[in-house]
Amino acid sequence: MNGLLKRSLESGEILEMIYLSNKNQLSQRKIKVVDISSNTFRAYCFTRRQPRIFRISNVLSIGPERKKFWEGAAG
Repeated sequence: MNGLLKRSLESGEILEMIYLSNKNQLSQRKIKVVDISSNTFRAYCFTRRQPRIFRISNVLSIGPERKKFWEGAAG
């Protein structure tokens, strides 16, 4: 996961993640990583529309942003 976060930080790639909050609430978010430390990372959260700090241990799943296949398709 750290490699993916570092690559996103360097390239500016948007990621999608499933995150478990400290209140045990699941959320799916689109983020852009801006800084990484040993246990946390800072990212702009497009879901909340503001910068956030995330605990790496609370990330359940993370990967590149999934593109919507139907966008731009001839119908």
